[in-house]
Formats: sequence, structure tokens, C-alpha cells
Amino acid sequence: MRSLTNISVFTCAFTFTLWNNIQPTVENEFIANYSSSWLTNVPKNIPVHTQVLDLSHNRISGLSISEFIYLSDLQVLNLSHNLITVLDFSVFIFNENLEYLDLSHNNILKVCCLTLAYLRHLDLSFNKFTALPICQEFGNMFHLEYLGLSTTMIRRSDFRYIKHLQLHTVFLTLGNFSLYEPQSLTVLNTRNLHIAFAADQNFSFSLLYDGMSTSENLKIVNLRYTLSYKDFPSPPLMLLKKIKTTALMLDAVDLQWAIILQIFMLIWYSPVEHLTVRNLTFRGPLEELTGYAFLPLLSSVEQLISLDGSMKALTLEHVRNKVYYFNQEILYRQFSEMNIGSLTIYDAYMPHMLCPNRTSSFQYLNFSHNALTDELFQNCGTLMDLKSLILQKNKFESLPKVSFMTSRMKSLKYLDMSNNLLRHDGADVQCQWAESLAELDLSSNQLADAVFECLPVNIKKLSLRNNQISNVPRGVAELKSLEELNLASNRLADLPGCSGFPSLQFLNIEMNLILIPSADFFQSCPRVRELQAGHNPFKCSCELQAFIRLERRSGGRLFGWPAAYMCEYPEGLRGTELKDFHLSRLACNTTLLLVTALLLTLVLVAAVAFLCIYLDVPWYVRMTWQWTQTKRRAWHNAPGDPGTVLQFHAFISYSERDALWVKNELIPNLEKGEGCVQLCQHERNFIPGKSIVENIINCIEKSYKSIFVLSPNFVQSEWCHYELYFAHHKLFSENSNSLILILLEPIPPYLIPARYHKLKALMAKRTYLEWPKERSKHALFWANLRAAISINLPISRE
Repeated sequence: MRSLTNISVFTCAFTFTLWNNIQPTVENEFIANYSSSWLTNVPKNIPVHTQVLDLSHNRISGLSISEFIYLSDLQVLNLSHNLITVLDFSVFIFNENLEYLDLSHNNILKVCCLTLAYLRHLDLSFNKFTALPICQEFGNMFHLEYLGLSTTMIRRSDFRYIKHLQLHTVFLTLGNFSLYEPQSLTVLNTRNLHIAFAADQNFSFSLLYDGMSTSENLKIVNLRYTLSYKDFPSPPLMLLKKIKTTALMLDAVDLQWAIILQIFMLIWYSPVEHLTVRNLTFRGPLEELTGYAFLPLLSSVEQLISLDGSMKALTLEHVRNKVYYFNQEILYRQFSEMNIGSLTIYDAYMPHMLCPNRTSSFQYLNFSHNALTDELFQNCGTLMDLKSLILQKNKFESLPKVSFMTSRMKSLKYLDMSNNLLRHDGADVQCQWAESLAELDLSSNQLADAVFECLPVNIKKLSLRNNQISNVPRGVAELKSLEELNLASNRLADLPGCSGFPSLQFLNIEMNLILIPSADFFQSCPRVRELQAGHNPFKCSCELQAFIRLERRSGGRLFGWPAAYMCEYPEGLRGTELKDFHLSRLACNTTLLLVTALLLTLVLVAAVAFLCIYLDVPWYVRMTWQWTQTKRRAWHNAPGDPGTVLQFHAFISYSERDALWVKNELIPNLEKGEGCVQLCQHERNFIPGKSIVENIINCIEKSYKSIFVLSPNFVQSEWCHYELYFAHHKLFSENSNSLILILLEPIPPYLIPARYHKLKALMAKRTYLEWPKERSKHALFWANLRAAISINLPISRE
């Protein structure tokens, strides 16, 4: 046994997608969608295991067995909106599993019948039949539940073959309707009957009367009657005893007011419990509505509404009044005195409604999309049983007046005042709400922060969405019972606290102006189970990090995370989800940043100090300063001196411990003999009265070369280091090759202090003369040394 539920699942899979070729849209291997593909024939390449096939909205004009013979698994077939003119059910003889067949909106004129045993849904509506296409074979379709038909006439004998079937729904489309034989519909055995009449024809009211005697649920579309009220066929007297309908829907109704009243009287006395009238236009000549013939009818209606009937709910939607000079107060009185539980008047341009004169049975009132004002139900004490009141899309302006309107509604639980013009300026006007009110919708109004001064104290669910609230005042009102609060689409800059809402469980604060929400929200609101704070212009900065950490600790209580939470500022991060925004703790902790910076500064200072000590930087600075001062004094003392004149071939720098070798070997061998060399020695050439440093600098500058006698004693002498420094400085400042190194004794590297890095560099990069121990090599040593310092000195001006 195949279930109707499976067929519903298959039909929900239909999607109408435009394709430019005949390849199907394949949702899975069992569903093929060829809809809107401009097909003129059934495709040949349909997968053989297809169970759901959609060929709707094409240009197919004919069907053949060969096109469906191999689709043995086919269960759902949609051929609606094509150009088929002849239907032969034998086409589907091999589709034994077919349960759903839609051939509506074609041009079918003729049907050749065959029993499809498992068919549950057959739709032949909106075709061009002149008579009902009901064959004898239809009577053998015992699984049939939905039957859609179209015709231009109905006779009593048309339904004889299917009167024994237990149908769920029968849908009749009656275009160009010409004949209806009374009692024809009553033979049908269906729970739901839907009749779509031609919009440009006068309705046959026998269809309405017989339809009410046929099914529990009746829907009729296009009730139009342009003839005079005098020609209107009144319902038969015995009709009330035959009516089965409990739910009646009339759509697209265009009738004279007198006819509407008469139909309404019939319905009121009938078993109908739920009446819905949509797209209602009532009209009529003025003389008919004011004549004496109309007054008894109106009087009957007034008596009618005071009687108990079966009706429980009346719904009027999209009502248009084309009756001029009509006393609407009479109509309002009829509505207000109705003895029913539910009344809906939607989109009727209704400016007012009267308070019932006696205790009303209304439990549900919906007057949305009208023109009602603050004067509605003021001082009305007869709506004692009213539980739900919906007044959205009207012209209410004063919130205190709305509260007074409800003050005497002792049973009121739900009030919808959304999409009005409500204001509350916070003046000394006191608000008085119904104590029973538990749910209030004030969304899409003009309310500001003062609204919290005028709220029901026992409210549990409150919507203030899309208003002008910029702050939730503290201590203004304590709503101890409030569990759900909607503040979306306002002007709030932060999350509100829960000091006035101790029972709050759900908070919606989306689409506000929150840049950096408070991170302690869940601490101040421990009972909140869900927070909707997405779609705000979040500023991704250090302050926001606490809120992001809040989400990790909230246990999923942040609704819409992470898709609804994105950075808006700064510009470079716009569109970044908050979950992907990260900053280090160091960047966001000022104290830690300062401590880290201080520590790094101390480490840097310590490193610099260590390097300065290790490299003897203070010594070099001091020497540079002294050299600079000496040069400055020399420049001031001899302003006319064009330049320094060389007086010596070489300046000798040596340790006092090596003085014996210098005096006995170096000086005698260089100053005597051919090519006499003039040497500058500190003992004989330093000028008394000048500082040692100044004498060293003067001697080095007046000498062509500087000879350094290197030995372990040399590296231990502070003055030798001075002399080496100044000579090295001359080497670079004058770009000259003025240094001569004599290695008197080998110097182990470990004996050279770290600050003598210049000496290490010179010994590593420059060639030096090594004093030979063998006497036979002394002559060569002196020859090389003389050659290194050979130069003709200029004649001294002295």
C-alpha cells in the first residue's frame, strides 16, 4: 500500500526551472524535471528508474504509450500547462505504480478512459470539457482521493459513476458555465469541495446551496451577481436541514448588500462554524438599500445576531464598500453584538467599532489594516472574555489611551499594536493596563526611551522592535515576569542590563548601533538562555576581544554566531567575522604593554652598556673628543697656516719596557748612515706645556709615517693605545698609508685586551715587519724599514 505522504514528498520536489535544452534538472536519480523547456514531445532519454517526472509548462500536444512504457517505477507525473487536446488513459497502462497525475491547464476536449488502479490524485481542471469527463472506469479507482474537473454544465447523472468513492477533495472549474441541474452535487461523497466559477458570469447560487449540502469544507471563488436583488434566487426552505458544511470560504465576492445579508442569514442559521470571506465588494442601488423592502431584512439581521447560532469564527478580508450614503454605525452594531468567539475584519478601511451593549462572547478580535483610532473601546467593560486583540496597521497614537482601552478586559492575554503611530512622551499621564496581559507587541511605532514608564507590570513577552529607543533606563520600571524582550532595529549603543528584568530569558537586540557590547552581560543576566545581538556595526578593537571571549564561555547562548556577527569598523576589517578577528594579549593589555616595553628598554640599555664596556666605547669617545678639541685649538691658534708641514719621517710609538731596543737598535740604524731618517720621539720632541694627548696628535700629524713597536709590553701600555688610535684615525681621515707595524716579540691573542680591536684588525689585514732573532737578517730588516719610510721632507720655514 502506497502512502499519500510519500506522494506529498515527491510533489514538493517539483521545481520549475527554465532550461534551453531537454536535459532534466536531476535532484536525484529518481526525480527528473523538464519543466519550462519548450518541449513539443515527451523526451526519449528519461532515466528508466524515474519516480517523479515534471513536464509542466511546455508545448506538448500529444502522448503515446511508447513514451512511458519503460517508466515502470513512475509514481508522480506533472503534465500541467501544455497543449494536450486528447487524453487516452491507456497511455499509462504500463505505469502501474502511478499515483499522482496532473493534466490541468491544457486544451483537453476528449477523454478515453482506462482504470488506473493505484491513482490517488487526478487533476483535469482548467481544460475545455463541455461535460464532466467522468468515465465508468473512474468508479474502479478506489484509491482516488483528489479529483480535479472542469466543465461548462453539470447534470444530475454526471457523478453517478463516482458517488460511491470516498473522496477527500473535489475541485471544479466552471468556465463559460451554462447549465446546472439542482441536486447534482449532493451525490458526491467528499470532505472538501472547491468550486472556481467564471469571473465574468453571474454565479449560480444553486451551486452554493448544494455545495453546502455536500461537503464539510466548501470553498467558492468568484461570486458575482449583477442582476437585480428582486431576481435573486432565495435559498429553499428545506435547505437548512441538509447543510453539512462547517467551514465555508467565499473568495472574490462582488454582490449587492441585500444579497449578502440574505446569504449571511442563511449561513447564520446553518451548521457553519467558520466563515471566511475574502476580497469582498458589496454594492447596490441606493433605492434598494433604503426602500421598504430592505428594512424588514435589516430588522431580521438585528434579531439574528442576538440569537445563538453555530458560528464560532467570522473572517472578512479585503473589504470594499461601494454603497453610498450607508449608515456604517448600523453595521458596526451588528458586528459588535455578534455572539461568536472570533471576529476578523482585515483591510476594510474601518474607522471605528462599537463597544458591545452586553457582555460579549468574543475571545479573539483582529481589526488589522484599518483606520481605527485611540477612541476604540474606551470605557468598554463588556469585553470580559476577550483573550487576543490584534490592532496592527491602524492609526493609534497614544500609548496611555491604549492602556486604558485594555484596563477593563479582564481576560486579555495578547495585544498586538504593531505598525501604528504610537508615542509616549513620558508626561505625568499614568498608564493602566489589563493585569492579565502577558504578551504585548509594540513594534514598528514611534516609541522612545519613555516607553518603559508605560508597560504592563505582569508582561512576559514584549516586542519593541523598530522604534526609536536609544537607552533602557534603569530603575524606571521593574518587570519581574518579563521573559522575552525584542529590542531589534532601535538605536541602542550597548546591551541593556537585567536590573529591571530579573526573569529575562530571551533578548533580541539585533540591528542597533552597538559598536562594542558589554562583556559582563551574562553575569548581570544569569537567566538569559539566548541572546540575539548580530547585525550590529561592531568595531573590531581590543575592547571587543572580551565580548568574543564571552561567546566561547556562553555555551551556545549567542544566537546566529558566527554568520551574523561581523566587523563594520575599521574599514580594513569590514566583513570579517568576529570569530576570525584576533589580537594578541600584549596588544590589548596596556599595563602588560608598558611593562614589556620597560623590560625591553632595560635589556637594551644593559646590552648597550655591556657593549660599551666590552668595546671600551667611553675611551674612544673621550679620545675623539680630545682629538677634536686639539684640532680646534690648533685652528684657532694658527688661522693663517695653510696646512700642517711634515717635519719627521716617522713617529715612533713603543712601550717604555721596549725603550732599550728602540734606543740601541731602531734609532741608531735609522738616523745614522746614508739617507738619514728624522724620527720623532716623545722624549725629545714633545713640547713642554702642552698636554700629552696634544703632543701625540701634533707629532703624528707632523710625521710621514707612524712606527709601532708591537710586543706584549705594547698592549699593556695605555699611552701606546692612544698613539695607535690617533694614528689609525689619521689613516682613515687622510686616506693615507702611514702605519708601519714592527713585531718585536710575538703577541699571544689572549694577551690582547678586547678593547684593542683596532690592533687585532690591523694585524689581521696589514703586513708587518717582524724583528728577526738571527743577526744575519738584521740588514735586510733595516733595508725594508728604510724603504717603507723613504720620503723627501720639505724644507722647514724655520
